[in-house]
Amino acid sequence: MSIEILGSGCARCQQLEQNTHQACEQLGISAEIKKVQEMSALAAYGISFPPALVVNGDVKCSGTVPGVKIIMDILSNL
Repeated sequence: MSIEILGSGCARCQQLEQNTHQACEQLGISAEIKKVQEMSALAAYGISFPPALVVNGDVKCSGTVPGVKIIMDILSNL
């Protein structure tokens, strides 16, 4: 599973990354979690409000920081 956290590296981006790590740990999922800060990547995904959570190339949320439980639900439903 490939997971990308798209954003500028702000506090909200860092919180999304932390929540994603926790969700993966709780689900026992092995995933590569990559931080992407290039504006061209955000534009390529059509992201205008970071942070964004991208799983296996699909944008799952943008402009918000979902909690661990919500991320667990997203990852469980793949």
